[in-house]
Amino acid sequence: MNTVILTSHPFWAYLQLMRPANIVTAWADILAGFAASGYIVITDQATAWEINLIPLGWLLLASTGLYGGGIVFNDVFDAEIDAQERPERPIPSGRASRRGGTLLGSLLLSTGVVAASQVTSLSAILALSIALAALFYDAFAKHHPIFGPINMGICRGGNLLLGVSVLPAMVREYWFLALIPIVYITAITLLSRGEVHGIKLSTGIIALLLIVIVISALLGLGLLTNYQLLTALPFLIFFTIKVLLPFIKALGKPTPEQIRFAVKSGILSIIILDTSMVAGFAGWPFGLLVLSLLLISIKLGQIFAVT
Repeated sequence: MNTVILTSHPFWAYLQLMRPANIVTAWADILAGFAASGYIVITDQATAWEINLIPLGWLLLASTGLYGGGIVFNDVFDAEIDAQERPERPIPSGRASRRGGTLLGSLLLSTGVVAASQVTSLSAILALSIALAALFYDAFAKHHPIFGPINMGICRGGNLLLGVSVLPAMVREYWFLALIPIVYITAITLLSRGEVHGIKLSTGIIALLLIVIVISALLGLGLLTNYQLLTALPFLIFFTIKVLLPFIKALGKPTPEQIRFAVKSGILSIIILDTSMVAGFAGWPFGLLVLSLLLISIKLGQIFAVT
């Protein structure tokens, strides 16, 4: 009875708009960038780490606001389309209003920028850029076959750099790390175009090739002097299996159901991708810590929509 009351409450509808399972994957981006920045200081004792968690807390809050706000505005701008294709979504079903969604999205994006400004000025600039990129995607770029997926990828790449920005100088050092989530999210977004009506074989092949490029790039991080590929390798193998198999199945049978499964698996596997980066830069204990977010995201994904 309590569950029925909770799910029928307007608060629940607005929580659905935020897609909590996806927000957890955005935290993993921050943790990957934070690890790559070198902010984690290893002391003389091999088993001890000295970490100031306050900047990390602000960055996680910033990412929550930015991703949550962007995903809420996605539903606000797509209300008419969802009324035709996904009438069960909160806004077309009438459980949430477009005005309420606009207010919630604005509050979340503003919170993201303000939280980031508590870390460094570069963090604030990156957060504002991510917010603007998310709004541009939701309002204009989403339905463009080329710029839409790239725009979405840029939001994710910026989120990873937001984690790196805890040490601004390291953003100039590791800016190229953003290319990995950009290419990966471009692949996921391309495939997600077929969630309702299916997808062309050529589009599926391009998405699969992009995934292969991402895996190759993660292996290439082993060329960096402070990245331990052998430590990251088990996580990278896990990532490859979790992503490639659903993508290949979707390519062989490009039905909306199979594509939705591949997209959901791809979104949740962002955590595993980030875990491989964290393990390589900061060690396997931190990698396991980030990987634990996958369990949280999967559980939330059983309650809230992911795609």
